[in-house]
Amino acid sequence: MRALLRTAIIGALAIASGCTTIEAGLDGLSAARDEDSLQAGYTSTRQPITFETAQQGDPQSAIGRSQHPKILAAYGGAYSDPKLEQALAGIVGKLAAASDDPNRAYRITILNSPNINAFALPGGYVYITRGLLALANDSSEVAAVIGHEMGHITANHGIQRQQREQAAELASRVVSEVLENESAGQIALAKGKLSLAQFSRQQELQADGLGIRHIARAGYDPFAAARFLQAMDSYANMRNAFQAKNPNLDFLASHPSAPQRIQLAERLAGEANQAGNAGQRDRDRYLDGVDGMLFGDSAAEGYVRERTFLHPGLGISFTVPKGFVLDNTAEAVMATGPDDTAIRFDGVALPPNRSLVDYVNSGWIGGLEAGSVRQRQIHGLQAVSAKAQGGEYSFDVTVIRLGGQVYRFLTAVPSKAAVDAVAIATETADSFHQLTPQERAALKPLRIRIVDARQGETAETLSNRMVGVDSKERLFRLLNELGPNDAVKSGQRYKIVAE
Repeated sequence: MRALLRTAIIGALAIASGCTTIEAGLDGLSAARDEDSLQAGYTSTRQPITFETAQQGDPQSAIGRSQHPKILAAYGGAYSDPKLEQALAGIVGKLAAASDDPNRAYRITILNSPNINAFALPGGYVYITRGLLALANDSSEVAAVIGHEMGHITANHGIQRQQREQAAELASRVVSEVLENESAGQIALAKGKLSLAQFSRQQELQADGLGIRHIARAGYDPFAAARFLQAMDSYANMRNAFQAKNPNLDFLASHPSAPQRIQLAERLAGEANQAGNAGQRDRDRYLDGVDGMLFGDSAAEGYVRERTFLHPGLGISFTVPKGFVLDNTAEAVMATGPDDTAIRFDGVALPPNRSLVDYVNSGWIGGLEAGSVRQRQIHGLQAVSAKAQGGEYSFDVTVIRLGGQVYRFLTAVPSKAAVDAVAIATETADSFHQLTPQERAALKPLRIRIVDARQGETAETLSNRMVGVDSKERLFRLLNELGPNDAVKSGQRYKIVAE
């Protein structure tokens, strides 16, 4: 139902959106080292050893190198934190020393994204988001993630995936052009997708196995992989608690189900741990590294503070009613509330000589009710509200002009819902306002802070020290891998979210 609701929202807006990537070359190498050599009285005849020079003989490096700028653009660029980078360098160094391919070089990039993700490209390019680093609790868990991605590179999965995608594209064209029976063509394409998805799951399981054996050889706790897979699954369930998934599409998932991966990881860890050496978790050093790391959205994306969205760059803010959960996605700011009610917020450019009434009546709102369009003022700004019907949903639309931009609220409510759509839409839109210079200056990003649990403190008291997040105690437990009934330990270090 919630998935249908999101589809209805997008259909009503009738807007096609996509990611914009910036084609940018990689930074050139600095000439400072050569200048230092000249000042010292000699000229170096040796080429500096860098990731690029180490990979010159690897034919796969061209693939990763060509995609690297696109990855940075899609994930908000690289996140720079010398302390954190030093912690990761220590992990990568141990893994490289225990690698089956010691001649291969790796380039680890921290992506400035709150998403929990990690992936690899052919040629030794490994990416890990700061969102994933915030969820991890020790060096062994991060080693498990990086070891998994190194496994993909070692097994040439990136090359295999590229070959499969090229073959699938050709097969799709053949099916579309040759098969006259549309139904038969659809079945053939579906079977092809299923085959690709299954092979991808096999790759993930193979990388799990390679990674777990790798971290065990490097001296890390081999059970870290299963532990972190469970943490990621729990976090995903929390994030997706208000979003329904279509079970019919499960077979197209690019990863195996979490229970299957966790079970396999535990078995492989047990085999790797037969010698009885549990391996290191290296928790304190890792926590030192993530202390102060950005958490959640950056200023460029705008901040979600419980039920309020604030964007310092655009200078705007609004608040959704109680019971709603805000989600700042790449496409729009979404909020989901009681009775499958949803709110979507985004913005578009609009010429100043075009009236808001004409814009609302221009056809981009499907099922617009004639006579429902009305002009009004919201905190001194021109606004227009209207109603629409689409399928089993009722929509309330409000557009607000600010400079050359029009900000749009779309509230969607199932027709059978007991909530008041007009009241929800009005409360949300009426909260929209421009931030004052003082409010902009006061906005600070959230960060991971490491604190010591004092005598008598509980998960509740520690989580109450967190700011800017919803479901504080639940998030605190997830960030620190505490079960629902686990107690905090006096003197133990924990992660909280604060400014």
